Amino acid sequence: MSRSPFEPGFAELPQIIPVFPLSGVLLLPHGKLPLNVFEPRYLAMVNDALAGQRIIGMIQPTAQEKTESKDHPALYHTGCAGRIVQFAETEDGRFLITLAGLSRFAVKQELPLQRGYRRVIADWSRFRSDIDTQEIARAHAVVDRARMLRAAKAFFHMNKLDANWEAIKETPDDKLVTALSMICPFAPPEKQGLLECVDTGERAKVLTALMEMALLGPQPAGGQAVN
Repeated sequence: MSRSPFEPGFAELPQIIPVFPLSGVLLLPHGKLPLNVFEPRYLAMVNDALAGQRIIGMIQPTAQEKTESKDHPALYHTGCAGRIVQFAETEDGRFLITLAGLSRFAVKQELPLQRGYRRVIADWSRFRSDIDTQEIARAHAVVDRARMLRAAKAFFHMNKLDANWEAIKETPDDKLVTALSMICPFAPPEKQGLLECVDTGERAKVLTALMEMALLGPQPAGGQAVN
């Protein structure tokens, strides 16, 4: 997988990154995540990121967030950092950005707030294969594509989601697993499970299992799974 000349290598990943806690939102390495940013603290975060390496860490609040401060919920231990690759400012002061997933990270330590947003010391050591081109090349994921697509078609139909299945036929396995994992409307713990999978092969198995289990549940009114 080729890497943009503007994308940092593993050794260039920063020690300290801002984090954007969003429940149910998943960013994976090599995925693209559009974001609509409007809160003042996150507008400040984007401004600061644009002045530096353009890197922001996406991370989910844990299930305990209901008992924590609304503005400072507990976080999962693992997130995924992305680089701002698209940016626009609206007339009403919002930022429309797109993050390109770089690498997962573990939260080593949370730091004091900066301009209202949260920052962590990131530990990248377990995730070299997310960004190291030699490590990526050595990873040969085995994906049961036919089974995954059968589950995806039925899952999309059940949830009334649209997809360009002709384009999907031409999408490589790794990109397809990443895209489906990010867009499928799973619960936050399930999204976290997909993030923490060791590699694409394991993620494909978990993704397929999640879709198949959802299909076994109650059908929405008028909905019918298709094979």
